[in-house]
Amino acid sequence: MEPVAGARHCPFDYAEALEFDPVLRHLMTEEPVSRIRLPHGDGEAWLVTGYDDVRTVTTDRRFSRSAIIGRNFPRMTPEPIVQDEAINVMDPPGSSRLRSLISKGFAPRHMERMKVRTQHVVDELLDRMEEHGAPADLFEHLAAPLPLTTICEVLDIPEADRAQLRAHARTMMDTTVENKDAAVRAKADLRAYFQKLTAERRADPGDDVISALATARDGNEILNDQELTVMAMVLLITGQDTTTYEIGNIAYTLLTRPAELAMLRERPGMLPQAMEELLRFIPFRKGVGIPRVALENVELSGVLIREGDIVHVSYLTANRDPRKFDRPDELDLERENPSHMTFGWGGHHCLGAPLAATELQVAIGTLLERFPALKLATPAEEVRWNKTSIWRYPLELPVTW
Repeated sequence: MEPVAGARHCPFDYAEALEFDPVLRHLMTEEPVSRIRLPHGDGEAWLVTGYDDVRTVTTDRRFSRSAIIGRNFPRMTPEPIVQDEAINVMDPPGSSRLRSLISKGFAPRHMERMKVRTQHVVDELLDRMEEHGAPADLFEHLAAPLPLTTICEVLDIPEADRAQLRAHARTMMDTTVENKDAAVRAKADLRAYFQKLTAERRADPGDDVISALATARDGNEILNDQELTVMAMVLLITGQDTTTYEIGNIAYTLLTRPAELAMLRERPGMLPQAMEELLRFIPFRKGVGIPRVALENVELSGVLIREGDIVHVSYLTANRDPRKFDRPDELDLERENPSHMTFGWGGHHCLGAPLAATELQVAIGTLLERFPALKLATPAEEVRWNKTSIWRYPLELPVTW
């Protein structure tokens, strides 16, 4: 068993466009299972970086998400984003029951309807961008409004409430210490909002995903009131922010790589496969998310993780593991390698992945089709990037056509 050196302090605050974080690169190559300290929370954690080890931690019952409840675990944000009742911190079989109920809301028939609706929203947004005229900010015209509009339609949230809910979600993602009190308030306000909304849908269900969740049954099982409230919150937060940022990141990546952009224009049918590679390649977040706790001693890559230790995984490094991906640091739109881990893995693989994939494909596909001469309106090095969020994304993306 290898002796492990002292923990490394990892602020994971690297934000140079979409370059890969050099600290993560060092850890994945030099210390694939390493001790780290994060900006917030108590004590140290393990960081697991290799594809196979990440797969073990995310699928093996010896690692528990629910065991972090009540612990001030090492994390990226001052206030934990996750709620104690959320599916994100449940273990099987509890999480399996919830996942099976929730997946009914993302059934293929719902997704087919969402695809049609998403196309309609994208067309409207791009019409407005065209009316605005070049140069226009692609982030403001497409990336920011599309996922928020789509998830709010999926959840049937009144238009008048949407901007405030988005503001709350953004506040919770901020990594700065001064933001902690605001994040605590935002979390409480969101919860109160969804408590009321979910109670209304339970009493008078409509044709939306919250109503589908409120009425979904798995045998005799239904979601209880708290589960329903928190699940609606999770769907709103994860259903809009991440997709917004990925639309910006993917557009930037293609607009700064003429060969790949030309390939997609010539062969639009390869978009679904290309999207998988873009999701693998782009380091879309900073650092790590929700950890797990080892329930017994486990050895990973020759390192002993002891019972009770907190364990973080990096999906970013797993996506660049040279043992799994040939030329991992190259963007190869024709790649047919193993699945990427950008939507997570195992029992906590993102339930909204089908919706996100639909939005990304419709948004990027329609954009390339509608604007064959689309290009950045400023030099790539002048694009400004967010520095304070756990997510990496351009603050604006000026384009011309």
